[in-house]
Amino acid sequence: MLTPLATFLLIAGYFVLLLIISYLTSKKSDESTFFTGNNQSPWLVVAYGMIGTALSAVTFVSIPGGVVNNGFYLAQFFLGNLVGYLFITFVLIPIYYKLKLVSIYTYLENRFGWFSYKTGSFFFLVSQSFGAGLRLLLAIKILQVLFGLGNEHMWWLAVLFLGLIFLYTFKAGIKTIVWTDLLQTTFLILAAVTIVTVIFSKLNMSFGEVIAFGEQKGYWKWIDNDVNSGSYFWKQFLSGILIAMAMNGLDQNIMQKSLTCKSIKAAQKNTLLFSFSVAGVQCLFLFLGMMLYVYADVNGIELPTKNVNGVVQLATDKVLPFLTLNYFGVFAGVMFVLGTAAAAFSSVDSALTALTTSFCYDFLGIAKRKNIKRLKVITHISFSFVMLLIILLFQNSGNNVFGLIFGLAGYTYSPLLGIFLVGIFTKFKPNDKIVPAACLLTPLIAYFLNQYLKSQHGFDIGFLTILTGSIICIALLYILNLLISKKITNQ
Repeated sequence: MLTPLATFLLIAGYFVLLLIISYLTSKKSDESTFFTGNNQSPWLVVAYGMIGTALSAVTFVSIPGGVVNNGFYLAQFFLGNLVGYLFITFVLIPIYYKLKLVSIYTYLENRFGWFSYKTGSFFFLVSQSFGAGLRLLLAIKILQVLFGLGNEHMWWLAVLFLGLIFLYTFKAGIKTIVWTDLLQTTFLILAAVTIVTVIFSKLNMSFGEVIAFGEQKGYWKWIDNDVNSGSYFWKQFLSGILIAMAMNGLDQNIMQKSLTCKSIKAAQKNTLLFSFSVAGVQCLFLFLGMMLYVYADVNGIELPTKNVNGVVQLATDKVLPFLTLNYFGVFAGVMFVLGTAAAAFSSVDSALTALTTSFCYDFLGIAKRKNIKRLKVITHISFSFVMLLIILLFQNSGNNVFGLIFGLAGYTYSPLLGIFLVGIFTKFKPNDKIVPAACLLTPLIAYFLNQYLKSQHGFDIGFLTILTGSIICIALLYILNLLISKKITNQ
């Protein structure tokens, strides 16, 4: 097992590599480089690097751990993602390039008005802050174990990592991240492949025998036909489409990278390659999860548990680090540490840059300001503190961080999806001033609807919350606009 000192040295060496990339990419950069990368990013590099951003510590730990309960059901969700990326490629990217957007929420100002624009950006800021904070929280929890630290050290580990991320991103921003993502994606994939290879070598089972054993244990299951289940096929598939559209196509974090490509065609090739690549890698992590549980079953290993309200449950997020660090040897342990470091940095650095970009353009009007550098740095630091607060707020939450992230995303991204769908597919133009009210009411109504269906009918909407939420948002836009129109007419 790796010692805390060895772990520290590995992560320190990894950070030095990030600093070297930051130094090289920040040469000849100006203030606009931080936000646009001077629109010179090679599409192939962007596509490959974006895989690391999409994966993060959630994929690295939560997806393999969840196989014990859900098998390969998440593949239904990933299949839907592929369809969602077609919408991004052939509908959203041409719109963004045609309007020459830096912040994609400027589209809402062009289509609806000032209030819609600010509302869209606000919901992105909230969604991305929580998502990035929770992803970093999971990575820090893993590192706590590796360093042999308790929960009382959570805050300073969070400060340390956010400070390191600030150091290598504050100058060249998105230009640096395009290239650091290349490194981080590589380590994430290598870590998964290494651990799978080591398990195969230790099991002495053929691929077919592993599949047969996994099927017998209930891990090798792909399609859920239970309509009331949160992982029912059509719920997962449709939510996969909509969440890809919302959390990628309407997300400044992801789209900012695509918009650094030289042309529409380059950006579209980037998105298509990314969509198929990330689906393949996510399935690799599902397979890794099955391998972990097969290994534990064959060898009679007792896996870590947690106590939830007096009930002992399997701590699924601890399964990968527990087995890797205790049973798979030093090399697998080294790759796990590097993969964890990559997961910790990969999603948060780009999120921090995207949050800074969105706030600077959407709320500070930085394009018309002279003191760009000062405002950029202050905003960058401010969002680092926001993430720190989120980490401290959720540090005692349960282990299913994947479910928590996508559960929150269903509520916070659904208003964004609703107003973009109205803007793109209809000619309807609601009163701009009602849009904030409609968007704020949407997650509240969606939440209470979900709770009602669960308690009264045993029906779990699951990730499909984003569909019900976007429908609610669209309905509210029409209803509130009708009420306002009648009020004006009566006056």
